[in-house]
Amino acid sequence: MLLLAGCQGVQSPLAPGGDQATALHNLFLLMMAVCGGIYALVLVGLGWSLRRVRSAGQAAEVPERSLWGAAIVIVIGLTVLIVGSFVADRAVFASRRQGAMMVRVTGHQWWWRIEYRDPATGRWIETANELHLPLDRTTRVALGSADVIHSFWVPNVAGKLDMIPGRRNVLDLTPRRVGWFRGQCAEFCGTQHAHMALDVKVESVAAFEAWLTEQARPAPSPASRGAAVFANACAVCHAIRGTGASGRVGPDLTHLASRKSIAAGTLTMTRGNLQGWITQPQALKPGTSMPAVPLSGPDADALAAYMESLK
Repeated sequence: MLLLAGCQGVQSPLAPGGDQATALHNLFLLMMAVCGGIYALVLVGLGWSLRRVRSAGQAAEVPERSLWGAAIVIVIGLTVLIVGSFVADRAVFASRRQGAMMVRVTGHQWWWRIEYRDPATGRWIETANELHLPLDRTTRVALGSADVIHSFWVPNVAGKLDMIPGRRNVLDLTPRRVGWFRGQCAEFCGTQHAHMALDVKVESVAAFEAWLTEQARPAPSPASRGAAVFANACAVCHAIRGTGASGRVGPDLTHLASRKSIAAGTLTMTRGNLQGWITQPQALKPGTSMPAVPLSGPDADALAAYMESLK
């Protein structure tokens, strides 16, 4: 039952929901079939040899034709795997064509900067830790790193690809099933590597376009206590479009409250978690670059309320 539990879920390569993941899943099944078949033949041969030894009372000589047969089976098996690998590679990269939507994903210790090209203006729309993909359309993701080597992996949608400082690797994603999936950094990148997750939502084209249009809007600029606290305590590191805050050290927070989680999947999006993350980030995610913000209780509450309004 424990083994079967890994065959489904929001982070499983055994439940493919995209063209690239399906190609890799089929290659996995082919490898299991070929290697399992050869393993079964080895066990049959071993059993036959033990039976001959037991009945004859001495080591049985293996006929030459059996050796040739084993060699032929191995060569055929390896050839099938080579062809299967070639076909899978072709399928993974076959979707690279003009017209694919461009997205940039940059790995940081330990969060994800995500940028979409606005089809209306050509400008980049920035968000963080949550990737939205249109169903049945190819999205070309340019992967980079701001610090150490990371690895981008959304098992249900595609295979993993390293994110290397100083260069951009390109991965195409063509999802075929709507829903929420979970991505993960798959290359050890420091203390909080295990808490560098990525929420991925595959939705209809209409829903995606509506979401992207909303993400392109600037945030309102209310004359509230929470907005004033943010301007004094947070604007150096974070950006909120439409308010004058333009920090680039941390994630863009323009539509923070529309996201599913906080701190790259560490906490669910709630007002209490927002306030806890603002005041005691090291207690929740030790080693994070987010410093503790020394605020009074009323200021912390007002700031959390303001952040919760950024949808």
